[in-house]
Amino acid sequence: MKGGLGGYQELEEELNKQRDFKLLKRFIPLIRQNRRVILLSIALMIMLSIADIAVPFITRTAVDDYILPGMAKGTTQSDKAQYLFNAAMSGLTLFILSIVIFVLNFFQNFVMEYAGQLMMHDLRLEIFSRIQNQPVSYFSKNTVGRLSTRVTNDVQNMQELFTSIITFVIKDAFLLISILFVLVGMDIKLSLIMFIIIPFVVLSTWAFSAKSREIYRRLRSNIAEINSMFSECIGGIKVIQLFTQQKKVIRDFKRLNHENYLAGMDQIKVFGIFMPIIDLLSSIALAAVIFYGGGRVASDNLTLGTLVAFISYTKMFFRPVRDLSEKHNILQNALASGERLIQILDTDEENRGGTKTLETIDSLEFQNVSFKYEIGANGSDSEVIKNVSFTVNRGESLAILGPTGSGKTSLMNLIVRFYQHGSGDILINGKEIESYSTYAIRSKVAIVTQDPYLFSGTIRENITPPDRSFTDEQLNEILELSYLKSIVDHLSNGVNTLISEGGASLSSGERQLISIARAFAHQPDLIIFDEATSYVDTESEEKIRIATAKLRENRTSITIAHRLRSAMTADKIIVLKDGKVIESGNHDMLMNLKGFYFKLHSVK
Repeated sequence: MKGGLGGYQELEEELNKQRDFKLLKRFIPLIRQNRRVILLSIALMIMLSIADIAVPFITRTAVDDYILPGMAKGTTQSDKAQYLFNAAMSGLTLFILSIVIFVLNFFQNFVMEYAGQLMMHDLRLEIFSRIQNQPVSYFSKNTVGRLSTRVTNDVQNMQELFTSIITFVIKDAFLLISILFVLVGMDIKLSLIMFIIIPFVVLSTWAFSAKSREIYRRLRSNIAEINSMFSECIGGIKVIQLFTQQKKVIRDFKRLNHENYLAGMDQIKVFGIFMPIIDLLSSIALAAVIFYGGGRVASDNLTLGTLVAFISYTKMFFRPVRDLSEKHNILQNALASGERLIQILDTDEENRGGTKTLETIDSLEFQNVSFKYEIGANGSDSEVIKNVSFTVNRGESLAILGPTGSGKTSLMNLIVRFYQHGSGDILINGKEIESYSTYAIRSKVAIVTQDPYLFSGTIRENITPPDRSFTDEQLNEILELSYLKSIVDHLSNGVNTLISEGGASLSSGERQLISIARAFAHQPDLIIFDEATSYVDTESEEKIRIATAKLRENRTSITIAHRLRSAMTADKIIVLKDGKVIESGNHDMLMNLKGFYFKLHSVK
């Protein structure tokens, strides 16, 4: 298990090499699809910013034009009353403006979250669809836990990017620029204080960005590793408990969890240093404004209302700076997740083959086919299939026999195009397999494996294809043929009985029979048995052999035989060893050769 975790880390480190902020452009189509909602959110943001900017300006007008003149000596009572009324109107205006700001905030947040949910709905669907269409080899390199993290945590982080970054950054940028223009218009000398502070803010943000991006990469990597290990350990809990490995597993998980804790603490430290720096710069700017502006007010070079407005605008200026800093924190987290989502989106989907359709499979031929599995991303193993040739026609049965590791299951994987073969040709009805669409081939092939997988749901749903409808009579016939009828009849809800994921509530033999029934329902031209009766008792095995004989009529069948008895009745037998065909023929021919096949029978 430790080696497996090392593999997780290696793949995550490869992802960490992607540092280009241009990856955000890859998500523009999502924004474009929901542009109306996003534009509405941005419009509300701009209106909200204008309302915010208006508050200090109204305050300045009230102080300079109404409050101070009303307090001046020599002002008549009628003028004081007028000034008091105008000041009260300014207060009423501020009250109404606060209501408007509240309403705009409510609708802007609602529209923003709605836009984020729409984009995450589309992104999660695209990621899940892309994963579903990956070749089988992809899943040998990427664990369930890692892929689950992509579809859940990483997509959720991207939602925060769309809802918090896009609209808020536009608002904050608009607010900052607007404040600077207002400050310059009010008093250019006093506004120079802000221009002196801004370079320090930019420098602090740049340093924070460089450090936090690496930390968030580590966090995303650690979360993926934790999910991968958790998924693997839950899936193998029986083995772990059987061999009393709980302590070792807990120790390994504790190590991963501690690494994630350390990365989280590094994030807190960086953010804990950065935010006080921003607060310090804000305090320095405010102190400078009060010191310099207060002196000018005392010397009558600046109005008190202007100074009050400047103080308000200074505080308001650093509010979006703080927001941008916090949003930058979210941005770094989202970019770390975005890198991993882009890795999925950039992965080529399964080769879907050509455009030819397939009415029936009349013949299957291998001509000097060789194949090797890819190992990781940097190397490959030796060939597991070497120059294999055979032909099987409609209605014929072929048995593939050989010791463990000889390449029997690999041949099955090539037939259904789980993997693409290397050299040589695979022909269906005399035409190259690549010329047919993968869907066309798989729709004509059924596989019954040694360890069938069942989905959570009813027995009916696990047997009948979702794109076909079966009457009760047809389903009963399938149950009879697969010798599943007697088992189903003893269940309280019959074929509508719910089973758990993987069929954990059923015995191995019952799962095998359901898998065979699924093959019957598929109505294939070619059926492949990977020693389908290995978990069935002798009596049921004999019954299934009789039933599968009916299924083989006018159909092609291939049996990957682990028992000699499974190969004896086949029309053709090929014997594999080290990926090569060392013998071929029927049972009598191979017995007469007195070679490898004969020795297997002798050992038996």
